[in-house]
Amino acid sequence: MTGSLEMTKVLQDAIAEAEKLIEAAPFITTEQDLLEGYDYLSGRIRMAMQMAFDYDLDRPVFINPTHQFSRQGLDNPDAIYFNAYLKEGVEYVVRGRRGTAADLSFQVMGGTYSADSAAASMMAFDDRELEKDADGNFEFRYVAEPGAKTLIVREVFNDWDTEERGTLWIERPDTVGQPAAPLSERTLAKKYEVAARSLVGSIHTWFAFPHFFQYKEPANVPTAPQSTPGGLESQRSSIGHYDLAEDQALVITVPECTDCSYQAIQIGSDWYASTDYETHQTSLTKAQAQVDPDGKMRFVISETPPGGTPIANWLETTGHRTGALMLRWQRLERDLGPEDGPVAEVVPLADVPSRVPHFTPLTTEEYAARIAARQRSVARRMIS
Repeated sequence: MTGSLEMTKVLQDAIAEAEKLIEAAPFITTEQDLLEGYDYLSGRIRMAMQMAFDYDLDRPVFINPTHQFSRQGLDNPDAIYFNAYLKEGVEYVVRGRRGTAADLSFQVMGGTYSADSAAASMMAFDDRELEKDADGNFEFRYVAEPGAKTLIVREVFNDWDTEERGTLWIERPDTVGQPAAPLSERTLAKKYEVAARSLVGSIHTWFAFPHFFQYKEPANVPTAPQSTPGGLESQRSSIGHYDLAEDQALVITVPECTDCSYQAIQIGSDWYASTDYETHQTSLTKAQAQVDPDGKMRFVISETPPGGTPIANWLETTGHRTGALMLRWQRLERDLGPEDGPVAEVVPLADVPSRVPHFTPLTTEEYAARIAARQRSVARRMIS
């Protein structure tokens, strides 16, 4: 009988390898960067264990691998992600009740994201294509086609304060009601091996991924709206990255889009992950942002508040001089052109009050209330 040390050694070795990868990240310049790397590593370990040990092709479930304690792939602060593994040729039934989130979408992916390429989108649609009863209940069936590996569901919230989650589950009609096979040494060993591969692979993947897209663009110049790589038909995004001195701010002006249910902006760290969106304002949706009388939203990205006091559309860089940047539009009713996208300008931080129209400072108490509302909304909405 194999001892536990031998059973878990493959994972122990993978954690040691992953730790070395984190420590050698080329963008680490401060002790805080390294500490964030170790925190990022904890989320990668958590994700690897969850995906390996919750995974059962005979009894599929929706797994929530990405959340505030496990950040990856410039995760969207406004989204709850669900993943279910698929087996080719098998029929699946997905049932649920539509909540009031701005968008509920489904996507079948072939393969996985890797350090060499993005996963291929094989099918993508949102709940507008589903029949729902008066209470929002729905059901659909899907036979996994050749190459189909994962079903991803995204529930995306535009108004954190008012929109509510729905319910969702998946099953195989041919195996439901059957007991699970008893544990075996071989099964457990395989799960530890899968976790080990997933851990190291995910770190390599998300180190490489932004260089396919974000870092091909010049700093501080987000792209025009475009189809999101591997994304949905009714989704567009603008990608980029920022590089700012302590006395600089990046001002991003973008029209409010009334032809979509969801529009948002977020910044992320060089770990290609969201930064703290609970106790800092690092993302805003159009429902949360100030829209000026001319129909445009003007966001100010900087380390310290412009003018010395926070403003409604300030995005905090939380100690990161560089990082990722993304704007999203989802559940679009029309395509977008360059005129719908962002215009960005780097300005001296001291000049922001005079350069940004409708500059309206908030009091310390008003900004604290905004942060408190974010914390409460995340606590109510998120799962981990």
